[in-house]
Amino acid sequence: MKFFSDFIHILHDLTFAEPKYFFLLLLLIPIIGWQVWKRNKMRAPLTVATATPFSGLPKTWKTRFYWLPEILRIITVIFLVIALARPQSSFHRNQIEVEGVDIVLALDISGSMKMMDFKPNRLEACKKVAADFVDGRPTDRIGLVVYAGEAYTQCPLTTDHNTLLGLMKKVKFDLIEDGTAIGDGLGTAINRLRESEAKSKIIILLSDGVNNAGYLDPHSTAEMAKDFGIKVYTIGCGTNGQAPYPTPQGPVYLQTEIDEALLTAIANETGGKYFRATNNKKLEEVYAEIDKMEKTVISEAVLENKSD
Repeated sequence: MKFFSDFIHILHDLTFAEPKYFFLLLLLIPIIGWQVWKRNKMRAPLTVATATPFSGLPKTWKTRFYWLPEILRIITVIFLVIALARPQSSFHRNQIEVEGVDIVLALDISGSMKMMDFKPNRLEACKKVAADFVDGRPTDRIGLVVYAGEAYTQCPLTTDHNTLLGLMKKVKFDLIEDGTAIGDGLGTAINRLRESEAKSKIIILLSDGVNNAGYLDPHSTAEMAKDFGIKVYTIGCGTNGQAPYPTPQGPVYLQTEIDEALLTAIANETGGKYFRATNNKKLEEVYAEIDKMEKTVISEAVLENKSD
């Protein structure tokens, strides 16, 4: 099987320097026609009542393979035409240069992310959309920071997206003290990017609440991101008005509170943009828009070497 696969691969890379000579193969049509006419002409007419007397005659190799010389002549002509067309083998080598984007996803895992205005809840919806975003950027280094009352790095910057997605799946509630420390979440994400040499460095910070915990001031942290050349896209996650929150006695409706002024200020300070996502579809649209704005630059040079 390997022989055949190698042979097919060679044929796939085969080119011809003078393909015009293949028109000579059209000459085979009159040649074959003439051979058929000649053979029919050479047959002597003989009328017999029955062919039974001839049925027992032995068949020689000459009678069995009378057609072989003609086939060999045709094959010879075909190979001569192929030789005139000058078959060439080619060797291709692709050089790919990637100007990647270093991205840190800063994800709010506070208790309010349990609200069910997203399906099945805010956190699981955000994890799914973020995973799809990661799948769509195979050449970028991406990391994950989670925060609530404090923040920590769930996954450092990596191109091993399988590992990243595996760690993302493990994100759940109550991993850390509850609260919404937007400044700490942003600061931890900045720490992952501050030594990056990527041409483009961005943070996608998602929150569904109001900054009420942590040690770092969000405005000061945004200025720090600007100094490091980091662009921050912020997402306010939550419906307008009230949303169902799960309890042992069943869902109760709580008011959604998002500090849109703060998230907008962070985005504007760093050259990013603020988005509001009120359901699963809107969240998908937000990540799709960010994906379009922060494209990875991939240039490819193809080197080709041909030999007869």
